[in-house]
Amino acid sequence: MNADERATLTTVADYQFGAGAGAALFPTDEPIDVIRTSSGRPAQIQVPDGERIVSYGNDGRFTLGIAGGERLLAALPEGAYTVVVGDDSEPFVRDGKNVFAKFVRDVDPAVRPVDEVAVVHEEGDLLAVGRAELPASAMLDFKTGMAVKVREGRTE
Repeated sequence: MNADERATLTTVADYQFGAGAGAALFPTDEPIDVIRTSSGRPAQIQVPDGERIVSYGNDGRFTLGIAGGERLLAALPEGAYTVVVGDDSEPFVRDGKNVFAKFVRDVDPAVRPVDEVAVVHEEGDLLAVGRAELPASAMLDFKTGMAVKVREGRTE
């Protein structure tokens, strides 16, 4: 990835997740592999061992991989773009199952539907990454319904 492309992807990440997200996802001192579409557009951004940081969608937004979720949790203010669950749903979420509203313990109040989020255990461990299906207030108020469509669980 050249410097101009890294700068563009960094700007998109900062816009989507907030200041500092781009530097966390795509640090300049680390090699990053880019898998491209047939037209040459970036589709997947990975660390050299093949672990996916993000995918770059046709809509110009990133979808997080586990590596990207870890990087954002380490760099952004505590609680940013997170949905917190407890012990009762932890094994299911780790296994890639969706998060339902009745199991949400806490959520970043800025989360809106279609935002990319990290699902974390109440002790702080990253469990999964996915797409918010409800706004933050509804995740806390509703007793039924899907809160997060989990894309990838962290099986470790």
